[in-house]
Amino acid sequence: MLFLRADEDALIKRYSETRRRHPLSRDGLALTDAIQQERTLLEPIADAADLVIDTTRTSVHDLRELIRERVAGRSEGRMSILFESFAYRHGVPDDADFVFDVRSLPNPYWEPGLARFTGRDPAVVEYLERHPVVAKMFGDIAGFLEHWIPELVRTNRSYLTIAIGCTGGQHRSVYLVERLAQHFSSRYPLVHARHQVVGRREADR
Repeated sequence: MLFLRADEDALIKRYSETRRRHPLSRDGLALTDAIQQERTLLEPIADAADLVIDTTRTSVHDLRELIRERVAGRSEGRMSILFESFAYRHGVPDDADFVFDVRSLPNPYWEPGLARFTGRDPAVVEYLERHPVVAKMFGDIAGFLEHWIPELVRTNRSYLTIAIGCTGGQHRSVYLVERLAQHFSSRYPLVHARHQVVGRREADR
């Protein structure tokens, strides 16, 4: 069962753009009240879903690719693991099973010449790997997941989403998502990396 959700501001904007009425609005409810009532009505379905995807900042094309990777590409009995970077300034992803805050790490944004790059660029990678605290953070997160992922696999869990957040979602979180995805892809066959912010920034270069 796949359940899609989005935050209230995104839903209000979508209803405004499409000029469609919310199904519950016919009962005289304001749109915001209708959305809240809808959340209450659908909560049991969301709780029972195998996979919940937060579409707040996901385009139609991104959503299609995400579903293709996580649902169509999943083999029976194998867990699909998604590592996702995000920006705290935009809010925590609603679909995350585990959330790790890496804002305490040194920020490449304040280093001359690094602000425009991302955590996938060699200059940023080199900067972060010069700091032992970054390696310690990676080791702590990896160690936690190495212990608990097998436990989740044993309970027949189908999907796992791990969100890594920093202030802007561009440097530290991206770097750690890439490293973690690479680390766990050697142990599990269905590991994906996704970046909420980086794709748009790199497209603008």
